[in-house]
Amino acid sequence: MNVGLFVIGAELLSGKRQDKHLPKVIAMLAQRGMALSWAQFLGDDEAQIAEAIVASRARGDLVLSCGGIGATPDDCTRQAAARAFGVPLERHVDAVANIVEQYGDKAYPHRVLMAEFPRGAGLIPNPVNRVAGFYVGDHHFVPGFPEMAWPMLEWVLDTRYPQLKNPDPPVEYSLRALGTAAESDLLELMERTLAAHPGIALSSLPSRGDAQRPRHIEFGFKGPRAVAAAAFVAFRTELLQREEIQVEDIRTP
Repeated sequence: MNVGLFVIGAELLSGKRQDKHLPKVIAMLAQRGMALSWAQFLGDDEAQIAEAIVASRARGDLVLSCGGIGATPDDCTRQAAARAFGVPLERHVDAVANIVEQYGDKAYPHRVLMAEFPRGAGLIPNPVNRVAGFYVGDHHFVPGFPEMAWPMLEWVLDTRYPQLKNPDPPVEYSLRALGTAAESDLLELMERTLAAHPGIALSSLPSRGDAQRPRHIEFGFKGPRAVAAAAFVAFRTELLQREEIQVEDIRTP
């Protein structure tokens, strides 16, 4: 099951605020032996958000979404989710009860709007102020505030998807090839390595170099530990046989 992230808010696209969710979600998943497959930044546009939800739903992805579930006019993620799933918005009885218990008479008339979710939605508990997030299928929607969003996403992963935790996650070994060789000069070696070690992902990141390090290419070998280690060793061994290349290890078996 691929895991994706929506980060929603026009303030992020305009530069008024800087995103903090992407690196946190990557780290959160890594702690559970999981990885982020994709991320998408969206403005406060109901049609655009709904279209993105429809697409991720069609792929069968597990989606985490941060932002846009407040009660102000620019918050339209709740409406977009209802639109994408083809159901109306309804006030969730338990979500209303939580808000009323937290805010009393001040819950009306505006705060209770944040209890309007797509019909059939489940609640994601908010440990900060009890204004819940919600989920529909494998799509999960939490506020944009990091102090609320992050523990809510932890709850989603640990409560709804404990089976996705991987006790033996893929690892990555990497090295730098320094010298005059270009990526094209090493293409056949890359292809042979992939063919000889099915199950790994090979990455190649060239750099023109700087004052501290000359021109180089950084190679990564990611996959099950034994397979990635074998691919790394085989690739490194061949590089060392080339006089024009020096090898600098980064992460080794």
